[in-house]
Amino acid sequence: MLSIRTTYTADAGAPRTGRWLRYAAPQAFFPLAGRAIPWLLAAALLLSAIGLYIGLFAAPTDFQQGDAYRIIFVHVPAAWLSMLIYVAMAFWAAVGLVLNTRLSSMMASALAPTGALFTFLALWTGALWGKPTWGAWWVWDARLTSELILLFLYIGFMALQAAISDPRRADRAGAVLALVGVVNVPVIYFSVQWWNTLHQGSSISLRSAPTMATLMLQGMLIMTLALWAYAIAATLQRLRAIVLERERHTDWVQRYVTEQR
Repeated sequence: MLSIRTTYTADAGAPRTGRWLRYAAPQAFFPLAGRAIPWLLAAALLLSAIGLYIGLFAAPTDFQQGDAYRIIFVHVPAAWLSMLIYVAMAFWAAVGLVLNTRLSSMMASALAPTGALFTFLALWTGALWGKPTWGAWWVWDARLTSELILLFLYIGFMALQAAISDPRRADRAGAVLALVGVVNVPVIYFSVQWWNTLHQGSSISLRSAPTMATLMLQGMLIMTLALWAYAIAATLQRLRAIVLERERHTDWVQRYVTEQR
């Protein structure tokens, strides 16, 4: 790892903005991501333990849904992240498409599986919540349907990239699909306002005070941070694997692989 870390020491006196921009190169970002992953995973484990304790034991029972509501401590953060990760994926794909930066396109590819995971988790926990609440595992509700479309968009993005052997062409095709599909994100978010749906409205809004108990809100926000930390760690780990695969013919990757043996 020494050869990787010392490659850019010559610009130590460069302006601060220039020092940050150097991390746009896969060779410079690779070791930085490796150092961040253990800290992010530790934060995810700690925050998950705290958040689940609050959600499952400390938070009060809901007067309407009883204890069935406790699924929201996983469902709601997963749903938030499913949309946020898609927007991030589309952003990095667009940056790679417009600026032709390799790391940006790699980041978009690394985000897709994690986003698909959280989308599936949101749908699955939503079904567990819907059975005691609505009396059905699934209804073709506007929010549920648009969230299902989001899962198909993630899968389509990954399948399209996997079907094209040339990484550059795969990145461009995936970027177009990601940018077209981003219109589905506001549909998911505003679906309960635009249509008469079974899905309840948002309990947290930037324009009004939360409608849930303070302890419930604290548990949900802590779980959101926990899943966020995990999502970043998983994405960075996958990004490192993509970098090694695409840069395998470079000298620095060959030196790194040799040092790991």
